[in-house]
Amino acid sequence: MGMRVLRGLFLLLLVALASPALASSGAAELGSHMGLLLGIPFAGILLSIALCPLVAPHFWHHHFGKISAFWGLSLAIPFVVMYRMDAVEAILHTYIIEYIPFIILLWALYTVAGGILVTGSLSGSPLVNVGFLVIGTAIASWVGTTGAAMLLIRPFLKANAWRKQRTYQVVFFIFLVCNIGGALTPLGDPPLFLGFLQGVDFFWTLNLFKPMLLVSVILLTVFFVMDTYYYKKEEGAPPESDEKFKIEGLHNLIFLVGIIVSVLCSGIFAKDMGKWHLWGIERNVADYARDAFLIVMGLLSLRTTKQSLRERNEFTWFPIVEVGYLFAGIFVTMTPVILILSAGKAGALSFVANSVESTTDYFWVTGLLSSFLDNAPTYLVFLKGSMGSLGATVGDMMTTHGETLLAISCGAVFMGANSYIGNAPNFMVRSIAEEGGVAMPSFFGYILKYSLVFLVPTFVVVTYFFFL
Repeated sequence: MGMRVLRGLFLLLLVALASPALASSGAAELGSHMGLLLGIPFAGILLSIALCPLVAPHFWHHHFGKISAFWGLSLAIPFVVMYRMDAVEAILHTYIIEYIPFIILLWALYTVAGGILVTGSLSGSPLVNVGFLVIGTAIASWVGTTGAAMLLIRPFLKANAWRKQRTYQVVFFIFLVCNIGGALTPLGDPPLFLGFLQGVDFFWTLNLFKPMLLVSVILLTVFFVMDTYYYKKEEGAPPESDEKFKIEGLHNLIFLVGIIVSVLCSGIFAKDMGKWHLWGIERNVADYARDAFLIVMGLLSLRTTKQSLRERNEFTWFPIVEVGYLFAGIFVTMTPVILILSAGKAGALSFVANSVESTTDYFWVTGLLSSFLDNAPTYLVFLKGSMGSLGATVGDMMTTHGETLLAISCGAVFMGANSYIGNAPNFMVRSIAEEGGVAMPSFFGYILKYSLVFLVPTFVVVTYFFFL
């Protein structure tokens, strides 16, 4: 199905190249000429993700790739017809600069982490579960939210396999390990890495420590209270086992470190290695080198890890395939929305730009949009938008306007937890949990039962202490 999408987009490229070009407005100004109707396919794919698993679960499970391709092409065809080469350039930019590196990184982390097996008689008690969440939150900023999630989700599920009430456990795992924990370094979450590439100092993001600590303490406390309550109501007991704690496939940590170092080096050496044009899209040679190295790390993991170990780890390709297909559609359909937002007050979403003035506004608007759009480009839109409105450089944003940058950074990272599509690890953890027999909430159920109940009040508290 992925190849069909690519073939469809390639045909659109040929049509555009063969057609007489319209007056080009340039990709930078494209968003100011676009209407909100081009956002319908994006709304369509979000509704499909939300509703299809509820009303037609069997159909969705077997055809989600086709549904994603349908919405992707329903955007690409009219987009290219209306804006010709500008649209082709925007779509190619989305895939070459954003989607392909995004999915390569996820695949590498998923593959390498899937080769590390943690065994032992972990009881799934409240203290053990809090320990999992604390460790995951602590390491996410250094191995990435995806890396931390893929390392810990399977042993976390195994420790709690005997318990009946597990849904909230996975949801809090998504809150903390897949999102909040990635706030301290550019390695933790893609928005911060984009900021690093724009010139934000690597260690500036340590300024997020206090807001991150507050959110983490609140959520961990709530989780411990809930987990203790449900633990006492359990009718069964942890299975007795003399199996000693053991970690197999430890050589994969070498590949994990390789992934982390390659991501960091691609930012450090981006300017020194120059740029390369592919189909008119300019990209750093360092980024291509990083992607190639990530693929090598994943292949080496597959080559050097016994298949039997992966089978005992219940490793399957379905979660990464699902994320790959769905986000291929999400990325292309959100392209017009990002372009319109980038146009600021000149675009059809000018009311968004007009409503952002204070640090409170930046925190909530960046965050709410990051909940449903990819949080990395959303972060970039508001970083550049704030620099333009304040007449500031990146250096100014780290000093004079540090509170504004802090608000944008916290909003993008924290509120990626508000929905399954706010951050890619959310969807992967959901898929792995469902494979493990956990009844996960629907798209809207996750938002209504968990995000609005636990996250939004927490973010109100964060606003009071840091952004008023």
